[in-house]
Amino acid sequence: MIGKYTLEQIKRNAKKDENVNRQLLTKLSKRNSRNLDRTIHTLHDEVFSETNCLACANCCKTLGPGITDTDIRRMARALRIKPSQLTADYLNIDEDGDYVFKSMPCPFLDNDNYCIIYNDRPVACREYPHTDRPRMYQVLNITLKNIAVCPAVYEIVEKLRQQFG
Repeated sequence: MIGKYTLEQIKRNAKKDENVNRQLLTKLSKRNSRNLDRTIHTLHDEVFSETNCLACANCCKTLGPGITDTDIRRMARALRIKPSQLTADYLNIDEDGDYVFKSMPCPFLDNDNYCIIYNDRPVACREYPHTDRPRMYQVLNITLKNIAVCPAVYEIVEKLRQQFG
């Protein structure tokens, strides 16, 4: 149980409500971008003040972030290995030509849901779930996908539905 719901309930509800959520986010994308940012950032702060990501870590268990060359150098330095070894041991190149982890869950996620390279994790991990970034209108399509993965995003969108239904 993460918050009020299990991950399975969140995934099921996100699928069931996908069209309603898409319509809501499309409607919100037409709002003044500053107002949209302020609204979502306020909800982000509210929800994350009550969210313990370590109780979940579903993002680390299911999503494969894109990994940049800068990420590779930083991660290798943290692990005290060469970037070429990190690449050989942990990464593949996907169909888009991007580096991704060879397998999920993330190889750097420990049994207590801690990231062993937390301070040196990829930028995509640092920014996830993107609900506090500027110009939210640019990532509402990602937000739609993240509803099924992140209980905090699920809760943020539920609150948006209550406000703007």
